[in-house]
Amino acid sequence: MTFTAAQIALLINGKIEGNAGAGVHSFNKIEEAKEGQLAFLANPKYEDHLYTTEASVIIINESLELKEKVNGTLIRVPDAYSAFATLLTKYQEMMSQQLTGIQQPSYIA
Repeated sequence: MTFTAAQIALLINGKIEGNAGAGVHSFNKIEEAKEGQLAFLANPKYEDHLYTTEASVIIINESLELKEKVNGTLIRVPDAYSAFATLLTKYQEMMSQQLTGIQQPSYIA
């Protein structure tokens, strides 16, 4: 399942900086993320990875001041930890609601 930066921002009430149509299909740690993946940065200790990550979309704190250009699309939120946790919770809800198999009762004419 692929989500755009715009869809993610809507779910976590974030502000987009960059390509709102950037798509992601999975997530990873910011230091290991590749194109098509979502990452987040909440701890300033890992800020250097923000400028080298290949992640397509990165969730960051709105208070973070950039020191360099970032390649991916940023979603700014008040608290990146809680926004990422909210996003994972909503994703789990969506996945559990996907029905599979044959719903009972079923009728074939």
